Amino acid sequence: MNNSEHGQARSNLHRATISSLFGSIIEWYDFFLYGVVAGLVFDKLYFPGENEFISTMLAYGTFALGFVARPLGGIIFGHFGDTVGRKKMLMLTLLLMGGATVAIGFIPTYAQIGIWAPILLLFFRIVQGIGLGGEWGGAVLMTYESAPQAQRGFFSSIPQTGMSLGLVLASGVVGLLSWQLSNEDFLSWGWRVAFLLSGLMALVGGYIRNHVSETPEFEAMKQKATAEKSVEKPVLPLVDTLRRYPRMILACMGARMIDGVFFNVFGVYSLNYLTRELDLPRTYALLGVMMSAVLMTCFIPFWGAVADRVGKARVYGLGALFASLSAFPAFYVMQTFSDNIYLVWLAIIIPFGIFHAAVFGTMSSFFSSCFDAKVRYTAISFVYQLAGVVAGGLTPIIATVLTDINGGDPWLLCLYVLAAGLLSVACTRWIARHVPDQVTYARREPAGAAQTSIS
Repeated sequence: MNNSEHGQARSNLHRATISSLFGSIIEWYDFFLYGVVAGLVFDKLYFPGENEFISTMLAYGTFALGFVARPLGGIIFGHFGDTVGRKKMLMLTLLLMGGATVAIGFIPTYAQIGIWAPILLLFFRIVQGIGLGGEWGGAVLMTYESAPQAQRGFFSSIPQTGMSLGLVLASGVVGLLSWQLSNEDFLSWGWRVAFLLSGLMALVGGYIRNHVSETPEFEAMKQKATAEKSVEKPVLPLVDTLRRYPRMILACMGARMIDGVFFNVFGVYSLNYLTRELDLPRTYALLGVMMSAVLMTCFIPFWGAVADRVGKARVYGLGALFASLSAFPAFYVMQTFSDNIYLVWLAIIIPFGIFHAAVFGTMSSFFSSCFDAKVRYTAISFVYQLAGVVAGGLTPIIATVLTDINGGDPWLLCLYVLAAGLLSVACTRWIARHVPDQVTYARREPAGAAQTSIS
């Protein structure tokens, strides 16, 4: 590769990275905004009832249905992402998510339109899930497939910071509105402002994504597929994935468990636990999660860079182990020192901002390296989104039940987190034996050279 081609490759990589990051921030903002508001607003306005526990469960039930819809989005957008292109699908996912989030901001309450209120909320939550189901895989691959082999861990971790930044933005906007407004005004109209802001951000994100080129690895794969079309019968990407990678799909889904469980315990359920069980002010709870996400934003690319040097599986596995073990001391501190807000914040910030970052920051390159470009969009979307139904969507409900049946004590919940972590560690070790990280090989490759992942 000459200097001109190398410079163009680096320029495309930087544009793809910025585009993926900004789009991911918007998509995750939309998705997490619902989770942040679910236990604070929706249980009161859309699922009113005398039993607070039942109302909370119903609100989290619609939150879970967004996760159920994500595998469908992953299959749909993964199919066309592997056959038509990554870029076009990312434009559609942004439009879908932004439109659904704005629509939620306009839905009347149960008191105004009765049963249609939760029905409409459910419908647009499903649309959100379908959009995010296709977003994650495409955003990750835009950087993973554009980066040099030796830096794929780092560059593919950057779109992952969109998750933490989206959570910061969602928690920050809701926290600011909650702080500035009275409780009556916040419940009446203030929370809607956070949802309506998504429309403006989606327009900006769409403009940025429209000026990004397709990934070179996908283009090379398409040229090869065109040349072989006359002698090879085309196969649907999902069918091809399940036929060629059945055990790898299951192993990656198992490895994914700790991410979904841990994130939704500390990033979603903790808001309800701190306000309902420990009687902390809503603003303090939101601020703790927001500070955790800020720290996570710094550690995600750090762990991605470390993975390029010592191996993706090693960083991912250790992150899963330490994250799952940290649940016990974290909830002990929250419960025992609930009158000391600084200790409560540290109990959230350290496990969530540092340990979980090792898992989430490495996941994108770790999973992508398990599949070849022909089915990669479909494969990683299918793994991430299907595992997310149990690992992510059901966790707030499971956490609420486990805490409630234990009289408010969180120890059954901590055991649940530990079980998810041990499963992830075991699956990670299996993947490591079948998909070497190729660290030494990657360092010998010239920067900017397009590489093919392990198949």
